[in-house]
Amino acid sequence: MSQKQWIAGINAVSAAIEHDAANVREVLIEAGAKNPRLAEIETAARRADIDVRRVATQALDGVVGGLRHQGVVARYAAAKTWSENELEGLVEAAEGRALVLILDGVQDPHNLGACLRSAAAAGATAVIIPKDKSVQVNATVRKTSAGAADSVPVIPVTNLARTLRDLQKLGVWIYGLAGEAQASLYSLDLRGNVALALGGEADGLRRLTRETCDQLVKIPMPGGDAASGVESLNVSVAAGVTLFEAVRQRG
Repeated sequence: MSQKQWIAGINAVSAAIEHDAANVREVLIEAGAKNPRLAEIETAARRADIDVRRVATQALDGVVGGLRHQGVVARYAAAKTWSENELEGLVEAAEGRALVLILDGVQDPHNLGACLRSAAAAGATAVIIPKDKSVQVNATVRKTSAGAADSVPVIPVTNLARTLRDLQKLGVWIYGLAGEAQASLYSLDLRGNVALALGGEADGLRRLTRETCDQLVKIPMPGGDAASGVESLNVSVAAGVTLFEAVRQRG
């Protein structure tokens, strides 16, 4: 599916050129900019036969609205769209060490972008998001992810609970994060095929997602209570903590 959009920022545009140059239609760079990284982007784009134009700052501002562009934007025909049908192949290719991040209803594009950045850094097999009641990968997500949106498979699914059951049939154990759970994240064995499910900013995991998980666990928070005003972690922080506990265990 080709949906044209603008992506902005040095890391996001660099990653698009590196990982998916065929879908980059043109690059706009601020005229007179001296940042050497912009020159590197221009060189890489021209090497990939991508049109490059030098334009006024006002033109860049007009393209991306209020998004901070760092002097470069690219017109993009959306990157590879991953299908639910490809999930099985990704899990099998991981050879018993699949690490899947499931985000159930994240609404803030900055949070999704930060989660994707952590997932890419952790070497996650895939990130699964629902097609409804969730932000999708857009220009803000790409900017926040610093290019990770193009390097980790993001799979939008129609029915999240069904996808979780499909993962279970593939031998993937699914842990859902919930503040009221009794078991600690640090008591788990995260070395095999594992999926980590986190909920949205307001309500956490939805009921059906909770019921489908194999086990609910929590991140211990010695200082977290109503009195302190810190009862839960931001979803992107929780994703990073959880993913890198799996990385630690896997050595």
